[in-house]
Amino acid sequence: MTFYQRWIHKRERKLTLRDPHRKIFPFDWGLEWVRNSHNPGSTDPLTYLKEYAERVLSDSDAFFKPPPIVDCAVKDNLLTMATPTPSPHPENNTVYCRLFPARGSKKAVIVVPQWNADPQSHVRLCQVFKRLGITALRLCMPYHEQRLPSNMKRADYMVSPNIGRTVHATRQAVLEVRQLVTWLKEQGYEQIAVVGTSIGSCVTYLAFVHDPSICTAVFNHVSSFFADVVWTGLSTRYIRWGLDGHISLKDLRQCWAPISPFFFIDRLKTGSRPHLLITAKYDLTFRPELTEKVLHQYQSHNIPHQRISLPCGHYTIATFPFSYMDGWHMCRYLIGQLSGHA
Repeated sequence: MTFYQRWIHKRERKLTLRDPHRKIFPFDWGLEWVRNSHNPGSTDPLTYLKEYAERVLSDSDAFFKPPPIVDCAVKDNLLTMATPTPSPHPENNTVYCRLFPARGSKKAVIVVPQWNADPQSHVRLCQVFKRLGITALRLCMPYHEQRLPSNMKRADYMVSPNIGRTVHATRQAVLEVRQLVTWLKEQGYEQIAVVGTSIGSCVTYLAFVHDPSICTAVFNHVSSFFADVVWTGLSTRYIRWGLDGHISLKDLRQCWAPISPFFFIDRLKTGSRPHLLITAKYDLTFRPELTEKVLHQYQSHNIPHQRISLPCGHYTIATFPFSYMDGWHMCRYLIGQLSGHA
């Protein structure tokens, strides 16, 4: 390990300790989050969740198909609508999106920030997109910001040791992104892109592979299996501690297969939609070996894409100078793709 790599890793560990509100939540199978009247309830929880995941993978188009938009309104550049998959938490059931309209533009990008993003996260990026002539729509993800239940300090219901709730929350975000695509098309936008960071990258990837009307994308951090990120990641170690002793990584990977990008890569084999993969060389959360599994699949299937590897980690990508490098690559790529000159 080089001195530079040790320095980045030290900064990563220091940055992850800034949040004093992390805590270990109890393990729960969360079957109530994925059951419906057509599902049998007699099998044990692990078997049930594995079978549920297999059914989803066999017809993921239906699983990620959004219903019509309900109660949509725009006021003072804030778009609100009812979530397509309500939860027992009323605060979470209204979707909030900040709108950054570029006058006269027919190009738009949906921006999905990282887990536990604060209200200002990615706002400057959206403002840059607007100045570049691209309307930006920033999604507040489930259990974040205004959608945070009153008894919570962090978005721990989005990703947690509750297996079913994590599937529900991730699917909820994917459906919301796809509804925003529909709304933008209804407003006359002709070219629509998505940009996602960290778990936002996972959410936008699932939306991208299931929605051919999204013309291009930028995935900021890239990983293969949802379970492996939680199991091995620096920022998710508190979740791992809640899972320990209750489920193995192999079983967790199967249960969370419906929200893992790896299982949907082959859907891009027959298409030619361009997209950019941005990775961090010294990432301790989306670890390089998990990124390499994705890149190997891309090479095996000859999927057209571009990749940028930045000399930083998962947290340091948001610090100077890496944040400027990251933003420059995203903006440069989307300008080229949405202008038709890439």
